[in-house]
Amino acid sequence: MSNIPRDMINASFSTSGCMNHAFPQFPTRRVLCVIAMLVISASAFPLARADKADPSAHPSSRRPDFSLWAAGRDVYEARCVVCHGIAGDGKGEMSASLPIKPRSFRQGVFKYRTTPSGKLPTDEDLKGTITGGINGTAMGMFTMLSDNELTAVTEYVKFFSRRWRDPDNYGAPIQFPSPPAWLDDSKAIKEHALRGKTLFSTACAACHGQAGAGNGPAAATLKDTWGSPSPPADLCQPHLRFGSTLGDVYRVLTIGIDGTPMPSFDSYTPAQRWDLVAFIASLRPQ
Repeated sequence: MSNIPRDMINASFSTSGCMNHAFPQFPTRRVLCVIAMLVISASAFPLARADKADPSAHPSSRRPDFSLWAAGRDVYEARCVVCHGIAGDGKGEMSASLPIKPRSFRQGVFKYRTTPSGKLPTDEDLKGTITGGINGTAMGMFTMLSDNELTAVTEYVKFFSRRWRDPDNYGAPIQFPSPPAWLDDSKAIKEHALRGKTLFSTACAACHGQAGAGNGPAAATLKDTWGSPSPPADLCQPHLRFGSTLGDVYRVLTIGIDGTPMPSFDSYTPAQRWDLVAFIASLRPQ
């Protein structure tokens, strides 16, 4: 308080009306008004303090950058609000008519990431979803955004959830192995696919169906974290929501899809996961 110039204090009270209306019988009303103003300011902008954190402590991502909030809001309101809603709750004007509901950012749960299950995505993960879209949904490919716009809206999305303020929610991206060489050998891939079929029948068919069409006996009952129906993917389609390469399939088997019933199969060995990939590849039209 001693560092605040007296003329600034007087001007603040004169403008706010504290001098004339607040605490009319109390001699220290000016001091109390200043304290109240400082408390309100501190509580209104908590993320400004989070922005001061050492980014090196979170190599996989950064806490929200408060300096990009206004620029990100402009992009979000122009491109995203119609589906995701002004409050980031996935309840924009178009959401009611969409069979697959837009993502709510309020809980800080993201399906598509390269980080371990339960961890927040990296900045590059978020940017990849924004520019690459999600096949089979209303989420388009926003490739028209400039680099500055893309960075700004990525930061703005983070302001909807408190999870971005907790260091425990950050995780380094997983380094996934390159596809094995036998995937280029038609005879070898059939052998691996047979082993993968056995694993699939045990671990995946209840949801995805024996033929991978997304019509397993449990499919109709599945719901996501937000309470919406969460039908399993039809693995016979040439393009999947989480990416269409065999490496993308391996990634999802390794880390799962947060917010959905699709678990992580990290308890399986890498060889077993690649066998599953081989079988899933055999389901697609050749």
